[in-house]
Amino acid sequence: MSADLAPVIAAGTRWVLAAYPPAPGAYSRALAEAQARQAVTVAAALRYPDPLDAQLLHLLGPGGSGRLDWLAGVDQGADGDGGWRTWVDETVVSWAACLLASPALAVEAHHRIGRGRAGEVSRLTRPGDHDDEAAALMRHPDLLEPVAALHRDALLDLLDSQTAVRG
Repeated sequence: MSADLAPVIAAGTRWVLAAYPPAPGAYSRALAEAQARQAVTVAAALRYPDPLDAQLLHLLGPGGSGRLDWLAGVDQGADGDGGWRTWVDETVVSWAACLLASPALAVEAHHRIGRGRAGEVSRLTRPGDHDDEAAALMRHPDLLEPVAALHRDALLDLLDSQTAVRG
């Protein structure tokens, strides 16, 4: 994974946690953060597969969280410093929402990018009971739907085209 994607991954993870808060407690927060980070990392690797893509991202910027905030009903001023929101990539977060809602889709996406580019993603692809409890809102398909629906078709097209190339 390119270090150039670190700001987008960090901002996307933070946005997901703000929009779909974890269950109370430090352990739940850590489990939910791991799941969100894994989903955003896989989505970012799919969206920006080459180092040149990451360089273009830094040149043009990811677009920010404005529409996502509106869809999820997130208060932009609630966290004080909102500068990190400019690093949120709408497509990456939408794809991450798709992956969080469907572990089977997350497995397919992880196979597409390869283990070396996203690292360990078992909390995303094979969530246990504690993972599900910690991230109940973050994994709820109905709650994720407005965000996931934004760019789901593009994700499915990308994964289908890669399956056709492999098959």
